[in-house]
Order: sequence, then structure tokens, then C-alpha cells
Amino acid sequence: MRTFESMITIDEIAAIVKEAAKLMSHEGFNVMHKGTVANLVTSSDIAVQHFLTERLAALLPGSGFLCEEEDVEELSHEYVWIIDPIDGTANYARGLSDCAISVGLEHNGEIIAGVVYSPDRGELYTAEKGCGAFCNGKPIHVTRRPFEEGIICTAMSTYRKEFAKACSDIIFDVFMDCNDFRRFGAASVELCLIASGYADLYFEMRLQPWDYAASSLILQEAGGTICDFDGAFPSLRKASLVLAATSEKDLSRLLDAVHRHLPALPY
Repeated sequence: MRTFESMITIDEIAAIVKEAAKLMSHEGFNVMHKGTVANLVTSSDIAVQHFLTERLAALLPGSGFLCEEEDVEELSHEYVWIIDPIDGTANYARGLSDCAISVGLEHNGEIIAGVVYSPDRGELYTAEKGCGAFCNGKPIHVTRRPFEEGIICTAMSTYRKEFAKACSDIIFDVFMDCNDFRRFGAASVELCLIASGYADLYFEMRLQPWDYAASSLILQEAGGTICDFDGAFPSLRKASLVLAATSEKDLSRLLDAVHRHLPALPY
């Protein structure tokens, strides 16, 4: 197993993530709101994040953090962990299986390791920069279906519903040219499903870095591609529109559909 400059291994990160998942009990947690009814946080989110920050800081001393809960931002470090303690909290709070812990490790502005673990699905996705992508230890790769046969994973901008009409127009546009669409409610899971060959395309109007940091590397190492509104890699510091596909050709086709309905990013 390759190490990050002889410091840590992907297996060590994955072991910590799997241990953190033991805190994701489906009983006895509290549900709260973060500003809107749609934006949930649970006591399990907080517990998982505290566990991860403590254990990962010990694993890689001097590293920083960017985490979804409690406004954790420690960015002035060479290495930064980008963490979503439970991606798909609304699913988790309702007992639905499409939720995951997402941990990406950034080095000088680039994701070099990613772990996404969905305990209810029984899927542990891992990737190191330049070393391929894996699910439960087995190599994964995107499937090169034609755009017309593709399934797009998408959403309607739940937290910013003023963008819903634009989302609807873009989704309709793409839907008329592809096979079908799916809504799983957890970006990390959806991008990993594309990496595994189960789905093919992705569009979401506004995501935060912790939603895609780990899974973006898993997707890329599996042969897929990802970009923002401008065609660049999505920001690791602020919200981005996110597109993904199994090929640059299909990604360009998605980007064209977005630009037909959005002359500029609306935030």
C-alpha cells in the first residue's frame, strides 16, 4: 500500500471512517434544523465529526479541517481534511440507506485521498491519487454507455429553492436526451455510483466542498470526470455547481445544457 509521503495509508483512513460509522445508530439520535426545515443536522452528525477530527488529527499531526458541521475551518495547513460526517442527513434521519461518511485529504489544493463509506449499503469506496479507485477492496471503473443510454443523478437545490426552476429546466433538457434520472439525496453516494458504473451523469446546482471532495477523486480514479460551471475542477473552498460524467465528451454535453439555461452562475 502506497503511503502519503511515508506518513499514512488509505487503509488507516478507511479504518477510522469505519469506526466512526458505529456512531450512526438509527435509534436514539436528535434531529435539529440549520436555518431551514429542509436543512437537517442530527446528534449523530456531530458525534461522527468530533470522532473524525480527533482521530484524523492524531493520524496526521498538524493537519487542518474543513467540515460541514459547527463551522469548522482550519485551512492554513499543508494538509486539510475535508469532511462530511453524514452526507444525506435527511435520508439518515428517516432511516433511508443512501447516506455516507465522506473524508477527503487535500494537499496544496489537490485531493490526494478519498474515502466514502455507506454502512447501510455495505459499500466502502477508497481512492489515492494515481492509484485507482476501489469499492470494498475491488477495483471499479466507469461504464462507457452512450449519452442516450445514460442515467443522470440530480437534485432540485433543496436548500436554495429559488434555483429550482433553473434546475428543472436543465434536468428536463438532459432527460429528453438521456435514458432516465435518479435522485438519491447524497452527492458522495451518487458520484461513487457513477464511478462504479451504475449511473453515468451528474448535475447539481449548488454543492459544498465536503459534498464532493472525497468522491470527486474516487470518480476521477475510476475514469470519470467532473467540473464546475466554468468547466474547471469544483472549488475546495466555496459552493459550486457540479457536473460529472464518464467521459469528457459527455461532460461537455452536460455543460452545454447548463449554459443554455444559465448565462451566469446565480450565486
